[in-house]
Amino acid sequence: MARPPRLLGAGIFHLTAHGSDTRYLFLTSEDRDDFLDRLASVCERFELALLSYVLMGNHYHSLLRIPDARLSQALQRLHTEYSRHHNRRHGRSGTLWQARFRCTVIDPEEFMLPCALFVELGPVRAQRVTDGKLYPWSSLSHHLGLQVDPVITEHAEVWKLGNTPFERQAQYRGLTEAGLPEPKAAKIHNAVEHGWALGNGSFLRELSSKTERRLTPLPVGRPRRAATNSSGSSSGQAP
Repeated sequence: MARPPRLLGAGIFHLTAHGSDTRYLFLTSEDRDDFLDRLASVCERFELALLSYVLMGNHYHSLLRIPDARLSQALQRLHTEYSRHHNRRHGRSGTLWQARFRCTVIDPEEFMLPCALFVELGPVRAQRVTDGKLYPWSSLSHHLGLQVDPVITEHAEVWKLGNTPFERQAQYRGLTEAGLPEPKAAKIHNAVEHGWALGNGSFLRELSSKTERRLTPLPVGRPRRAATNSSGSSSGQAP
């Protein structure tokens, strides 16, 4: 089944991109530093704001605030430039990336913080580390106040956590330690993999007025049929 078209435009997007087949995107610390430098450059060029990220081995996740519909153009530039230098650095050739990145637009008031936690706690879910702050290639250390990451832009939902940096960092630490409930983590994973929008009713209604694309998955199971009485007519209707 063909994938539906992406929901692209202004807004906040959770996206992920994977290496082609079993290829690893990041083999060394130099690879990760190079990718983050290029990501920062692309964000500046296309006026994107990087809110959260994690670099795994064969994929990465990020949250980006996008001012217009140029996300595909920005990522094409990022992936092309990184792939060229990655292959040259490691003496390789061929396609580095899967052809299609995956993304979902999110309602920041409801899903900004959960999606940021989903991104930054990825190494814990993958059992790379037991504590997310021990993983050096994510924005979690920045949000916990352990280091300043100049690539990160603080979102308004983070500022709402407290009046001072210390208060915000303490609240973020509490959210990290509590973790994401499995149902919410599964919902976020499903949304970014299939391109479903994440938000409440008013957010989805506003978004639906701008696109004809379906925003949420269909209900599971066969649709209900009206009950019939013994004469074969639908219940609640005149015979």
